[in-house]
Amino acid sequence: MRVLVVEDDPAMAAMLTRGLRREGYAVDTVGTGVDAVWTIVETPYDVVVLDAMIPAPDGFEVCRQVRAKDRWMPVLMLTARGDTADKVRGLDAGADDYLIKPYDPAELLARLRAVERRRSSASTPVLHFGKLEIDLARDLVRKDGLPVTLTQKEWALLRVMATRPERIHTRENLADALYGFGDEADSNTLEVFISRLRRKLGRSHIQTLRGLGYRLSFSPEEEDE
Repeated sequence: MRVLVVEDDPAMAAMLTRGLRREGYAVDTVGTGVDAVWTIVETPYDVVVLDAMIPAPDGFEVCRQVRAKDRWMPVLMLTARGDTADKVRGLDAGADDYLIKPYDPAELLARLRAVERRRSSASTPVLHFGKLEIDLARDLVRKDGLPVTLTQKEWALLRVMATRPERIHTRENLADALYGFGDEADSNTLEVFISRLRRKLGRSHIQTLRGLGYRLSFSPEEEDE
């Protein structure tokens, strides 16, 4: 799962990033409202962790702006201001949940899982690619009716391609899904994960478009290695 952390306190941002990455999330961070709006609009995140009090526009306005631009990924708002009026303001702006600082990291993770489940179960389809079935709401993959076991990284890669199956996904786009912006990975790492997915799902389900990137295929043919 890919998460954007919007937090202007470097120490807090670093702590959040470390904790989320330990749980297998791919994490990007920004520190201002301007950067947050641009990044959310341009990038398909699974969840946004949004601090309310950031350099303008603040978190409430960021939430309003991205909702107005039809970006509907779950948003978990963090703030030290815990009065009812601020909670109502955040939820009315489009946040899915509201967590008051200081918070328990275990509760943050639980709330992230909860908002993602709610949003996924309400709006995410079960996709069919020939004999392959991808259930994005429950993080399940079946082939010929049987479950396919994927690692966290394999699922992160597949989820990006399945969420927008009509799109050709560049190497950079897929690498970001695995590691987040600015993280260095061995040049062969992406090919390793693509190869593993092909072995598990069937070669014909992941197309290589030379010079462009990769795309999921709806072809019913199976060319297992």
